[in-house]
Amino acid sequence: MPVAGEAAEAAPAVAPCGRGATVWLTGLPSAGKTTLALALAGRLRAEGHRVEVLDGDEIREFLSKGLGFSKEDRHTNVTRIGFVAERLASHGVKVLAPVIAPYADSRAAVRAQHDKNGTEFLEIHVATPADVCSKRDVKGLYARQAAGEIAHLTGVDDPYEVPESPDLRILTHTQSVAESTADLHALLTNRGLA
Repeated sequence: MPVAGEAAEAAPAVAPCGRGATVWLTGLPSAGKTTLALALAGRLRAEGHRVEVLDGDEIREFLSKGLGFSKEDRHTNVTRIGFVAERLASHGVKVLAPVIAPYADSRAAVRAQHDKNGTEFLEIHVATPADVCSKRDVKGLYARQAAGEIAHLTGVDDPYEVPESPDLRILTHTQSVAESTADLHALLTNRGLA
């Protein structure tokens, strides 16, 4: 205890919640998944949280290279990402996974893996309509599909199974990135994760 007149030691900063979790953002290509993940990651890091973003495109390049776009290959890709996410989350990292994950059974398998290990898993449906996504066309995929250069584009000539009961549904076409990020942060706060 400092004596009057002496400089008090600075109080240690309160450590942020150490619980990890996987926040899986699913939706069509160009729905805004990565934009929201990066915005949320910045906010969480500013609060002192350990955060990793597992971007679906990067994972395909480095962890799932060689996989195609059949249902089986997509399932393998999603469960690989889920495995990595769960391992990180079990060690206190907030994992943000902006990954299309078009099939409900693949997303359920990832949730089951998290549940089995007692790790928090939140499914976020970035519910941007296909016509809005095709106008955004961030990576030019919709234009390439329309030109016949690529096939198996999720939501166009490959299925996307909409989550029936996500933890949160975000309508990026009716609200700003800041508003959507605030909704995500509020969900994490309500779950004791932020």
